Amino acid sequence: MATESEEGVSFELSTLLVSIRDAYRQMEIPVSRYVGGILLPGVLFFLVTIVAAIGLDMPLFVRLPMPALGLLIVVAAFIYPKLRLDQRRKRMEEVFHLYVTHMTVLSTTNIDRVEVFRRIAATDDYGPLSEETRRIVQLVDTWNQSLDDACRMRAKKVPSDAVSDFFDRLSYTINAGESLSNYLVSEQSAIIQNYTTIYEGQLENLEVMKDLYLSMILSVTFALVFGTVLPIISGTDPTITVTAVVVMYSFIQLGFLYAIYTVSPTDPVWYVPEQHTTATERRMQRAVLVGGSLSILAIAATLVVMLGATGIDPDTVPLPIYAAFPTTPLLIPGLVARQEEGDIKDRDSEYVSFIRALGSSETAQQTTTTAVLEGLREKDFGPLTENVTDLYTRLKMRLSPEEAWRFFTADAHSYLIQKFSEMYLIGRQMGGDPKHLGELISENMNEVLQLRERRSQSTMTLIGVLYGISAAATFAFFIGLGIVEQLSGLSAGLASTGSFDFNSLIHTEVYNVGLIEFLLTVTVLINALISALMVRVVDGGHTVNSYLHFVALTWLGAIIGSGTLELVGTLLGI
Repeated sequence: MATESEEGVSFELSTLLVSIRDAYRQMEIPVSRYVGGILLPGVLFFLVTIVAAIGLDMPLFVRLPMPALGLLIVVAAFIYPKLRLDQRRKRMEEVFHLYVTHMTVLSTTNIDRVEVFRRIAATDDYGPLSEETRRIVQLVDTWNQSLDDACRMRAKKVPSDAVSDFFDRLSYTINAGESLSNYLVSEQSAIIQNYTTIYEGQLENLEVMKDLYLSMILSVTFALVFGTVLPIISGTDPTITVTAVVVMYSFIQLGFLYAIYTVSPTDPVWYVPEQHTTATERRMQRAVLVGGSLSILAIAATLVVMLGATGIDPDTVPLPIYAAFPTTPLLIPGLVARQEEGDIKDRDSEYVSFIRALGSSETAQQTTTTAVLEGLREKDFGPLTENVTDLYTRLKMRLSPEEAWRFFTADAHSYLIQKFSEMYLIGRQMGGDPKHLGELISENMNEVLQLRERRSQSTMTLIGVLYGISAAATFAFFIGLGIVEQLSGLSAGLASTGSFDFNSLIHTEVYNVGLIEFLLTVTVLINALISALMVRVVDGGHTVNSYLHFVALTWLGAIIGSGTLELVGTLLGI
């Protein structure tokens, strides 16, 4: 009889296969076309890797990863439709709270409930949810379906259980005659709780990914050291083995970068307006231009020194230092982006109290937004105070509310401020109660900010892991190279005798130490680049902010690599 564990594995496997089958059915292209154009070529590539692993005259640890790479491509091609469907579900659930909040704001105004769906469908801000809303509107307008029937039909098609349950309950509520606004207001706490659960689950998945990343990088580090040192005994070409492991190391890091991108919450910090260029953007553009120009000059200066045109002996500077020096000017845009991002986060924190005070004051005073802002601009909202003053000034100058709020959100550069300000403006223009709107928006934003605090803690943990594993891996890389370099120098000083040939014991003649050092230096740069991008993916910040970590990780690897070579030379040098 099968044990409970075997039955559990069988059930999970059958569930996975059923979900993959459903994903194939929901693809936008025919299944036969996908199988012929994607899956079969992947299988053929897998067969080629098997033949190559058997036929090539290379070390076993180099040939073994070939079929593994082919198998990985086949598996990826087979489950890609499910991954795509899961990504669609993830995108739905990540903006679901904003979607429902927007719908709630619209429902509290004086418009028809179908018009609520039409307005949501008219925007692309919510990705797959906007597409589903458009399908509901099409069912109502084109196929003359009732709104409750349309919601019920789409509830059976969406990949997210939370969205499916929402549409299903919504259809019953509408059919029962309850108002849309009452239902949506009552759903707010449940939607936020569901979003919190999903967000926290994604952060927990990040913790698992960090442990897996640590294990894999340590394993590949051992393989790289093994590939560097083993040829001294076997006599095989170390350049091939090191290159193969470096390529595998890079692919593994890229795979983890994609995996972290997949499991991380999609909660961007920045909002970059398309209509005009703000002062913040101009500062960052200038910083990138200055940093990039100085980096180009630093590359040129480094090449001049390496070629010996300055009279300085090029060998006095280690190769990793040569590689790290040109990256240093990128600290300029990195520091500027970091400062601007800190201001955005401070504005987000102050916006909660600002929007609540604005809504409450408008309701209490029964006056316009301009009149309320005249008093609010005197209060201290931290970095948001200047934006509030500018908003008041533009409204006072008779600029349209849409344009004034558009400039307000553009200057704030906050994704959350842009979304919630747009909701507040639409709600006010359509007759919604300002106090209710302010409380609704502030409560939702406060929950998101609390989740961001937990995300920030997870990001700091990831940064510590990346810096620690980078330092350990670099030390291991270069200590193997240092040993080989010292043995090469030792064998060169020993002459063969009639009774014993030293080179028959260790094969130092197969080594091109300079080329291997170059490959290891490239590995340090690749590790710094991908690690910096991992931090950017997890924290949701601006891409320019990753320059800071790229420079720091590059210099960390350069210093440790150079110091390791010097240490090995001191300990083993004769």
